[in-house]
Amino acid sequence: MCGIVAVSAKRPIVDVIMNGLKTLEYRGYDSAGIAVITDSGIAIRKQAGKLKHLEADLEANPINGEVGIGHTRWATHGEPTSANAHPHDSDNAIAVVHNGIIENYRPLREKLTAAGYQFKSETDTETLVHLIHYYQAQDMSFSAASHKALRELEGAYAVAIVCMSDPGRVIAARKGSPLVVGVGEQANYVASDVQALVSQTDQFYYLEEGDVVEITAESCDIYDESGQAVERALKTVTLSSEALTKDGYAHYMLKEIHEQPIAVANTIADRLFNDAIADGFVSQQGEAILAKTQQIHIVACGTSYHAGMVARYWLEAITQIPTQVEIASEYRYRKPVIPANTLFLTISQSGETADSLAALRFAKKAGYLATFAVCNVANSTLDRESDECILTHAGPEIGVASTKALTTQLAVMALLTLKLAELRDVDIKVRKNLAKQLRTLPGIINQSLLLNDQIKVFAEQIVQRDHALFLGRGVHYPIALEGALKLKEISYIHAEGYPAGELKHGPLALVDDKMPVIAVCPNDELLEKLESNIEEVRARGGELYVFVDHKSQHGLKDRVQYLIELEASGSFTSPIVFNVPLQLLSYHVAVLRGTDVDQPRNLAKSVTVE
Repeated sequence: MCGIVAVSAKRPIVDVIMNGLKTLEYRGYDSAGIAVITDSGIAIRKQAGKLKHLEADLEANPINGEVGIGHTRWATHGEPTSANAHPHDSDNAIAVVHNGIIENYRPLREKLTAAGYQFKSETDTETLVHLIHYYQAQDMSFSAASHKALRELEGAYAVAIVCMSDPGRVIAARKGSPLVVGVGEQANYVASDVQALVSQTDQFYYLEEGDVVEITAESCDIYDESGQAVERALKTVTLSSEALTKDGYAHYMLKEIHEQPIAVANTIADRLFNDAIADGFVSQQGEAILAKTQQIHIVACGTSYHAGMVARYWLEAITQIPTQVEIASEYRYRKPVIPANTLFLTISQSGETADSLAALRFAKKAGYLATFAVCNVANSTLDRESDECILTHAGPEIGVASTKALTTQLAVMALLTLKLAELRDVDIKVRKNLAKQLRTLPGIINQSLLLNDQIKVFAEQIVQRDHALFLGRGVHYPIALEGALKLKEISYIHAEGYPAGELKHGPLALVDDKMPVIAVCPNDELLEKLESNIEEVRARGGELYVFVDHKSQHGLKDRVQYLIELEASGSFTSPIVFNVPLQLLSYHVAVLRGTDVDQPRNLAKSVTVE
């Protein structure tokens, strides 16, 4: 959500900033802009809409310089217009870009208006740039004025600032919103994500909460929240710029769907050995914590919440550990009861989700046994702040609608379930069967991808509809929720997921010949009950689309017009497998409707504000 790129170098940097912003498009945005220090002042170009509009502006009105800041904005305060786009300036002397929300912007704005400052936008951001200018006018240096202004801000933010009085310097800060510093040859960089800078450097500092950094082309100085100079560990990031391309696929989402077999293989590799969890899956300290765990609270948002819901079924059925799953944005504002020896577990793709991080910080003070995390991004805030973090190995996920991140989260949660089963001495035959299902999972997912052409036939029918219902039972109910979420995210068709047994308690009233009903039918003990639910829909003229395990004795072929059989591996991993064709279904419906698959309207990849 929003993206920052800033550079101070001994060479022209406009192309570097623009290329970085293109890499951050996955975060979601509705306007973009750039500010560059030039001999005649701060040159600013900004446009509403996609980056192509900013590129056209720069082609018509080129600028050049060695120090600058760029931004992709996801609107919070003020509509997505050119006037509200970042950067914002004060008297063409200072310019700023900003992610997040300044919660106390109103009193600051009143103070600055009384001091004679005129505001050109509706944003909270403009208060910061005028506040720095206000303090500079009191004979403060750029550095001193910026530090003082930043200390007055309330809320969550990441900012980057440039100034004509100190033209070689960029000042940046983070509080509740991610920011990294890239170190290069006669160049230093700041960005919201390492992905924006991997074409320039592989050396990064990850800023801690409250840090302020000052970069020039030849220096990098970091200060903590109290203003004291600090050292942060310099990390080498092995991420190729090729991993961020579409690699011949029409969309990032389609590429990422097809990357799932290798992503799962990478996630479980070296973590299974002789049908058991390998040493090193968790640290020795982590294993001791798991051995003490008597209850688990899982907290997450969106797709990651669905991963937690699936994991709850696994954990309770296999390990007998009571497990509770909560939406982070709700959990953080209530007063949960925390039994003794309860493990807090956060699931997040980016590791920077604001509500999940706030829940984690609450949990660290609330009396939990420990805090665990499942995350795809090493060195993310969630990784650094949790007692133990189990990393997925999905690789970069650019499409806003999560696919391989979810699949690898489920793979990690399956591994964690198996680890807890070992610690609780669950029957060895049960554990070996679970391990076998995990080992064969990448190949089974690959087989499900071969159903692509059959799924397109489903999509050609559903694309004509405005609503859809997804049904599942038991551990596949969260997969129905996830299927509905994917369809609404990228095709804008209103879709809802339900436990199939709830049909008679309301949703059945919606069923007619214009309502597609998508059902997930695994080969498990609930199959007969699910068939009864399907009959309820069929009797009312509902349009049924059924995904069924080919091993089951379902008897649906003669009763359902649209049916696809698939190999679902086993009852343990079948939720992961069934999710894949639902991803393809949503993808093809969205393509047929002509929506922006990778960057759906109003949504952002990394939600770093409430």
